[in-house]
Amino acid sequence: MSNANKFHLGWFANFCTDAWNDRWGSTGGQDWTGSFYIELAQHLERAKFDYLLLEDKLMVSDAYGGTYEHELKHALHSPKHDPAPLIPLLGHVTNHLGLVVTLSSTFYPPYLLARLCSTLDHLTGGRLGWNMVTSAEDRAAQNFGLDELPRHDERYARAHEYVELVRQLWDSWEPDAVVRDRDTGTFVDHTKVHTIDFEGKYYRSRGPLNTVPSPQLHPVLAQAGGSPQGKDFAAKYADTVVGTATDPAGMIAYRDDIRNRAIQYGRNPDDIKVLFLITPHVADTDEEARAKLDRIVSSDYYIDKTLAHLSAIVEIDFTKFDFDEPLPDDLHTNGERGSLEAFLQRGSGKTLRELTTAYLSTEDALVGTPETVADRLEALMAEVGGDGFLITAPGMRLTRKYVIEIVDGLVPELQRRGLTRTDYEYRLFKDNLRAF
Repeated sequence: MSNANKFHLGWFANFCTDAWNDRWGSTGGQDWTGSFYIELAQHLERAKFDYLLLEDKLMVSDAYGGTYEHELKHALHSPKHDPAPLIPLLGHVTNHLGLVVTLSSTFYPPYLLARLCSTLDHLTGGRLGWNMVTSAEDRAAQNFGLDELPRHDERYARAHEYVELVRQLWDSWEPDAVVRDRDTGTFVDHTKVHTIDFEGKYYRSRGPLNTVPSPQLHPVLAQAGGSPQGKDFAAKYADTVVGTATDPAGMIAYRDDIRNRAIQYGRNPDDIKVLFLITPHVADTDEEARAKLDRIVSSDYYIDKTLAHLSAIVEIDFTKFDFDEPLPDDLHTNGERGSLEAFLQRGSGKTLRELTTAYLSTEDALVGTPETVADRLEALMAEVGGDGFLITAPGMRLTRKYVIEIVDGLVPELQRRGLTRTDYEYRLFKDNLRAF
């Protein structure tokens, strides 16, 4: 099968506890050395995934019910450790897997972020990606001395300027600035290192960076744009985009929108890989897989945990609504708009309880044997046109068992069909991402 039929695979996780109280929980939430993520990265590389994306948040949320209780009881976004120091640890035990770290443009000074990303790209041998986020929680803003975040549209206006500045910093050294000329005793040709003298509405920076150009020069840029502003931002800058649509029509519309916007920016749309967030449920029989999923979504524990998770990321207190009534049609947020829209299913008439159950269990749910799920993924990509899938564990319950079900169950079936890679073509992350 030709490369034209292949699609990419990524994995979405965060530096939180694993499923600490699950029957198949791995470490019981006691080990913060990164050992669990070392194993995860090695498994993903064995299965030839393109990348691991590590999400991040910068607060302890009390959005659900106005208290930390549910956030901490379920270990949702807290405790959560900084993913950036984890990157070189994972890079040391892998050779090809892309490693994408989430860093907020709202809270990192641009120079600091540009320097950090350049350094991490060196430490991973050219495999660093930056997941560009603006942050979406006022509780995070309050940890940095602000009363609240800028409004959604202004955050994106700032982010455009921020990324332009960061990219200029990465370009402040010409690629061949390091000459290492022993005859003249010159390590760097100073004529090839430049100030950038950036003067914007929101940011200023003299430059240059004091780090040498990294292997990729510009690390891979990732983004999850759900709103029109987010999609515009992704189309202008991103190399890979996280899509949250779950049905073919939604996937097609989202991908086409990103690609059309990219063309308007003069970019080749094929350089942007849109990976849709999915949660496959795999077992030896279709019936076993469905039973596993039903056990998760039918529990009050799952509903409480899911709504607490959603409240934290969309900044809406779902305890204010009747679980057995539809949500208001005019529900909006200054938080993660894409996540809210993916959950709401506007116009469906479903109650909050039904929406929560449907969050994992939909008519299009990827449930069954590896062959059944592979059939569905193959058909989806054929209908949508590309570019791949970003896998995340069900119900925020990441376990070794789930990882193995995917990398030793589902992925080999995809590889047998020629749908995913069986080896890495290149050394650099960005090159592998654009290989097909």
